[in-house]
Amino acid sequence: MDLQLGNRIALVTGSHRGTGEVIAATLAKEGATVIVHGPEPEAAQRVAGQLKRGYAVWGDVSTEAGCLQVAEQVTGLVGEIDILVNNYGVASTGKWSSTCNGDWVESYQHNVLSAARLIQHFVPEMKQRGWGRIVQLGTIGSHQPNNIMPDYYSAKGALATMTVSLAKELSNTGITVNTVSPGYIRTPEVEASLRQRAQKKGWGEDWKEIVKQVVAHDYPNPCGRLAERQEVADLVAFICSNRAGYINGQNIRIDGGAVRYV
Repeated sequence: MDLQLGNRIALVTGSHRGTGEVIAATLAKEGATVIVHGPEPEAAQRVAGQLKRGYAVWGDVSTEAGCLQVAEQVTGLVGEIDILVNNYGVASTGKWSSTCNGDWVESYQHNVLSAARLIQHFVPEMKQRGWGRIVQLGTIGSHQPNNIMPDYYSAKGALATMTVSLAKELSNTGITVNTVSPGYIRTPEVEASLRQRAQKKGWGEDWKEIVKQVVAHDYPNPCGRLAERQEVADLVAFICSNRAGYINGQNIRIDGGAVRYV
């Protein structure tokens, strides 16, 4: 399927590593010019150097000054963008009993205001051109939050709410706004953590057996496995394309059916 992204320019925040890096590579394979972002220049430059048409920008987008720095770099490199993928986010490890006021504020800065500031900067030009795609990376925790990481799930819930509000604000502009909410993704960090747990639980070292145990005890879903990063990236790329022009204001789960409601 041709996603017709050959003449599009995309900024993917937090694409210096992890799922964001795979999203950047997937958009580039579909023909887009991709701007890779990271908090420091080295990692962003490494990923951008692997892309056919890649650029690197850096800055701490959890701060107003960092967002402005990134926006100015983008403008200097390519002018304006067509696609903004707000992939950047930071998960906490706290519990209700240990999460302080500062943790709540910090989580909101990382997971909500980082996106809101960049949206406010880039949307006016998208409106002038009559086309744009904004994709927020959320979590199924905004549908079905757990009792841990309350500040993180609350912030991601706000991000999903912001998506719907912005989609309404941008009615009849040619810009769509959607949230993509993955469940458990097999990242190097997640795999390492699960292997440590498997060692403690006596689940063995075979990855398929570990996944089987994780699905049985922690993450039941009809697909019986975890998501691969490429699967998330493929969904994001489709949402960024003309073929998804009638998908708007949605919080789309990619969770193997783990969240069980219609």
